[in-house]
Amino acid sequence: MQAKDNNKRVNHLRNFVASVIIIINALFATLLLLSAYSPYIQPTIHPVASCLGLVFPIFALINGLFLCFWLIFQRYKYALLPLFALLFCYSQIRTYLPLNFSTENPPEDSFKLLSYNVMGFNNTIKEKDGNSILNYLKESKADILCLQEYVTIKARHHLSQNDVEEALSAYPYKSIQVIGSNKGHTNCIACYSKYPILSSSPIPYKSEYNGSVIYQLKIGEDTVTLINNHLESNKLTKEDKVIYESMIKSPETDKVKSGARVLIKKLAEASAIRAPQADSIAKHIKQNKYAYILVCGDFNDTPISYTHRIVSESLNDTFTDSGLGLGISYNQNQFYFRIDNILASKNFKSYKCTVDHSIKESDHYPIWCYLKK
Repeated sequence: MQAKDNNKRVNHLRNFVASVIIIINALFATLLLLSAYSPYIQPTIHPVASCLGLVFPIFALINGLFLCFWLIFQRYKYALLPLFALLFCYSQIRTYLPLNFSTENPPEDSFKLLSYNVMGFNNTIKEKDGNSILNYLKESKADILCLQEYVTIKARHHLSQNDVEEALSAYPYKSIQVIGSNKGHTNCIACYSKYPILSSSPIPYKSEYNGSVIYQLKIGEDTVTLINNHLESNKLTKEDKVIYESMIKSPETDKVKSGARVLIKKLAEASAIRAPQADSIAKHIKQNKYAYILVCGDFNDTPISYTHRIVSESLNDTFTDSGLGLGISYNQNQFYFRIDNILASKNFKSYKCTVDHSIKESDHYPIWCYLKK
């Protein structure tokens, strides 16, 4: 009799613990779905909620662990909760973490597009062997270079425009435009091309230091629209980034609370500014009269964001289609996100989209891919 009572108590305790865990699992499943579909939240109305996509990979991982937990303990009925949550987020998981293990080699008639935030060519540093970033671009064998934070200086020990043009002499066509409304800076967007640039013009939207430029290129018999972007940054100062690093290294409760408030506020403000910029780009894509469209650059936002969703609405993400892994493109202060993109209209096929970690002189890694019409 006593043994039966003990068994009842043990079973009761097990069921109680399982109930508590399933409630916790339900909470994280809800948070996963909220973060996965946060790109449909308008950042100008709900700026903080629109930033939920930043934590999407964390909630996806937690639900994956819950799924493993229930399977290990043979609670298959409970395993359906995290499983369905993950299935409802399949497209977001694939966008965030594509697993294209077998990729075709690019055909001979494809062309290579490279997008790179060059951080002023590493602050225009001119070394004995030239400039590392400039040397990388020269040796990249890309047919089109789209560069953000393009800065040159007329000074003896710094990189000049003549230095760039000499190194990139294989590109007979170029367009360099100052972006942003603040006239006290020289932040530019540049395009160097082996194909004729028929026209280039900025896309009008509000920003002090950022901007987008739309080009028409002649590739073969077709006119291709290319939009090169450097969208609003998250305005995090060096001090903010130190706060973030200290939160990661020593997550004490008080430090996390105060630090999180500062970071969330700034990220939300930047998200609200970026949204109208993304809307302007999307409008130009819809109004474009040419069949072939390419959009690339530094979006300063993750693949699970309003910015990425609205700009890529009628386009394919080439990294999702032909890339592998997380594709982290920002490499500073432990902000490990893919914020640089190459998007293409559906009449393009992409090959071997790669975030190239071989060069670390900028705070971004370059992203490139081969494209065939």
